[in-house]
Amino acid sequence: QVQLVESGGGLVQAGGSLRLSCAASGRAFSSYAMGWFRQAPGKEREFVATSIWSGVRTYYADSVKGRFTISRDNAKNTVYLQMNSLKPEDTAVYYCAATRFTSSVHVNDYEYWGQGTQVTVSS
Repeated sequence: QVQLVESGGGLVQAGGSLRLSCAASGRAFSSYAMGWFRQAPGKEREFVATSIWSGVRTYYADSVKGRFTISRDNAKNTVYLQMNSLKPEDTAVYYCAATRFTSSVHVNDYEYWGQGTQVTVSS
């Protein structure tokens, strides 16, 4: 069992930056692939970024590639999402997720979810 708690969301102007954190509790965090997803009002939850257990291999949605960076510190049981050059269309609730299996872009492949943190980007 893994519990995930996101933090770091807030209100930022377009072009600004935020860093989201996701603290995990439970056993064997370092063996889990981690993902970040987001959900805007009236839209489905969508993939943002994912990292394999070691953090060596990452993958991003085209919409955030070059602007967002996923990283993890397994010693601290924490995964991060550094978001730069934010745009109003990045406004959403951001969720971190964990899976015992390989990293994935699909919502249904993740077994554990945090409660989400709101990111609002003003124009």
